[in-house]
Amino acid sequence: MSKRTGSADLPLHGGRVPAWLGERMTKLGSVMAEAIVMHYGRDEFLRRLSHPFWFQSFGAVMGMDWHSSGITTSVLGALKRGMAGRNHDLGIYVCGGRGAQSRKTPSELMSMAERTGLDGAALATASRLVAKIDSAAVQDGFDLYLHGFIATSDGKWAVVQQGMNGDLRQARRYHWLSENITDFLASPHAAIEGREQGEILNLADIRAEFSRNAQLELLSEMGPDRIASEYRKLAPVQATSARPQLQMELPHLVMPGHHDVREEDVNLGRIHGNLAAAAENGPKDFAELLLTPKVGARTVSALALVAEVVHGAPCRFSDPARFSLAHGGKDRHPYPVPLKVYDETIRVMKSAVTRARLGYGEELAAIRRLDEQARRLEQYVTGPDLKEIIAGEFRHSAEFGGMSVFGPEPPPLPDGSQG
Repeated sequence: MSKRTGSADLPLHGGRVPAWLGERMTKLGSVMAEAIVMHYGRDEFLRRLSHPFWFQSFGAVMGMDWHSSGITTSVLGALKRGMAGRNHDLGIYVCGGRGAQSRKTPSELMSMAERTGLDGAALATASRLVAKIDSAAVQDGFDLYLHGFIATSDGKWAVVQQGMNGDLRQARRYHWLSENITDFLASPHAAIEGREQGEILNLADIRAEFSRNAQLELLSEMGPDRIASEYRKLAPVQATSARPQLQMELPHLVMPGHHDVREEDVNLGRIHGNLAAAAENGPKDFAELLLTPKVGARTVSALALVAEVVHGAPCRFSDPARFSLAHGGKDRHPYPVPLKVYDETIRVMKSAVTRARLGYGEELAAIRRLDEQARRLEQYVTGPDLKEIIAGEFRHSAEFGGMSVFGPEPPPLPDGSQG
């Protein structure tokens, strides 16, 4: 039986990912996924996707809005595009998507099965069951609009799907993992992420077996018309009666409504550890890799956060906002996306993964050392507060090719203020 790993509030945001960011997310997301597979295997990559805190951090480190529901669509889209040409080599297939794309999932799975020899009908059935349970069996007020099915060449899979509640301007993300699932009606969710909006009726929970059986008996004995009549009589009583909460309490990640990143949103000690590791290891490990003048040192800081997403333990992702400090955000929060830094991060990661594929793992090992060093240093190093870090990024934004949905970042005015 799989486990639930948490829940969170996700503000519901609209809009589209600009092409300049979407292209980079595709490159960085796919190379990070390949690094995870190289180090830990495909099964571990699926486990990461089924962890809601890690998923949010993964999107934040790629420059997407750190707190919003849009991370789900953009991350799945980036992985689908990035894996398209590497499916056979990596053994990972990303199917489905948002809206009309979600309805193509079964046919995409059948096509994938033809190339891999898997049971496509079984995978398509799993996809339909997952969607049906989250749309019908789990009655929580959120309507599904996105369904992503990530499968491996040995038949294992993870599902990430999302529903929205337009009245509340909230989204809820559902995570599934095929590992250890033996019964779709025995609490199969790996995680449910989203606000606990009132009482959730989850008929897929193992504890609901008595209720499911009773409902079938009731339908057989009374018929639908009489059931509806009796329900109308009971509804006013139910509205004023307190009922016991049957759902298990889960770790709850609250993604706030404010767009700016604040100190209460991050673990500042971990930020200082990332910065210190970059300062200490950068000259030694990356001198020959970072060739772009005035950008190299800043790129090492971004790589330290990327390394943590690749190598970090689950407890490291309790503050997804921290990972937005790698490459900023498209809406200028915490600061504009530094395109030169982003491109340098992609170059270093791609070079490290390509060389590791050929048997030369020194560069990939150096990136891993950044994460190890950051965790050692964060216990005792200090550094600037968050406002100082963000202010420094804004001062250098034009130099680093800062870009947002509002356009390129202008150079600072002669008095040092932002234009």
